[in-house]
Amino acid sequence: MPSPTPSPTPSAQAAYDELHLDKQLCLALQVASSLVTKIYRGLLEPLGLTHPQYLVLIALWERTERTSMGDLRRSLCMDTGAVTPLVKRMETAGLLRRVRDEVDERRVWVDLTDAGWALRDQVLQVRRGVVDRLPLSAEQIAAMRSSLQALNADMLAAAPPIR
Repeated sequence: MPSPTPSPTPSAQAAYDELHLDKQLCLALQVASSLVTKIYRGLLEPLGLTHPQYLVLIALWERTERTSMGDLRRSLCMDTGAVTPLVKRMETAGLLRRVRDEVDERRVWVDLTDAGWALRDQVLQVRRGVVDRLPLSAEQIAAMRSSLQALNADMLAAAPPIR
């Protein structure tokens, strides 16, 4: 038979109140991320894309110069173990190609193919579809994104670099 739970002192109870689920930033971020990603998934699926592939395409579309695997990983804040198989699947699908650097064979460049570029207009419609489905105004979305980007920047500055 379990022993009865001791009654905490009022000051201890106030501290324990911080352990309620509704006070956990991590849970709020996780649930919001999951719900938004689910919207993306439904819109990207007809294009044969996953949400991480969508992010890779955007990272490559916004660059004016060649992108290395290292630069891509850093842009997406992902580690090698996540980006390499993702890029390999996209290469198999014909959306991009990996090219070894001629001077430094350790460096791998990632280039979009014509098929990768051809998805740009359709992916733009996906993004607009996501925005239309969110219960937020454009101003609220911009403010939330700005707050999260500031949080991410501060946390990344304090953390070891992503390798």
